[in-house]
Amino acid sequence: MANIKIAIVDDHQIVRDGIKILIEDEPGFEVLFEAENGKQATDLSKKHSPDLIIMDITMPKMNGIEATEIIKNEQPDVKILALTMLSEDQHIKKMIKAGASGYILKSSGREELIKAINTIIGGKHYFSDDATQAILQELVQPSVSKAKEPDDVNITDRELEVLKLIVNEFTNQEIADQLYVSVRTVDAHRRNLLQKTGAKNTAGLVKFAIKNNLFENNDNG
Repeated sequence: MANIKIAIVDDHQIVRDGIKILIEDEPGFEVLFEAENGKQATDLSKKHSPDLIIMDITMPKMNGIEATEIIKNEQPDVKILALTMLSEDQHIKKMIKAGASGYILKSSGREELIKAINTIIGGKHYFSDDATQAILQELVQPSVSKAKEPDDVNITDRELEVLKLIVNEFTNQEIADQLYVSVRTVDAHRRNLLQKTGAKNTAGLVKFAIKNNLFENNDNG
């Protein structure tokens, strides 16, 4: 099996060095290139076509959000793992909207980094628990947001079940097995959810679930 080709994008050399050491110690992983800003990342990505990019958010010249949008538009198959700090919760949401498949904290250890990479390469999303909690905390505060509530979009109980499993990184086949339905039925529920919520992809559904606090509602219901 070919190595997973990974790019590291961060404006701090010491951060890149640390991540590189962790990655190169893992069999099957290969550091393809490093970049210190989003502009370098987009140029090098076009030239070298990595499988996955570990992308810092706040960088000079071009930030990680802009770079992610450009790379995903030009190379949709390239996976993006956002590298964040807890204080960047607003930026995290923008990174997911731009096309990132997940995020981990800069304080994460080797085990979580490897797990995040493997999860995303496997076609799923990975969201650091600590960062997700920070976003949830911000979202449950009183606000003047005009976002639709779940009732406004008429999501059925079965669709909520499917949505929760999607958020928990289940594949369509795993959801079908869990709910004792066909994969075609799961596909139909997913399409309905995308249409009702206005989401464009799985990341959009995750954002909707977080914004409407559906994690807690489903766990209690």
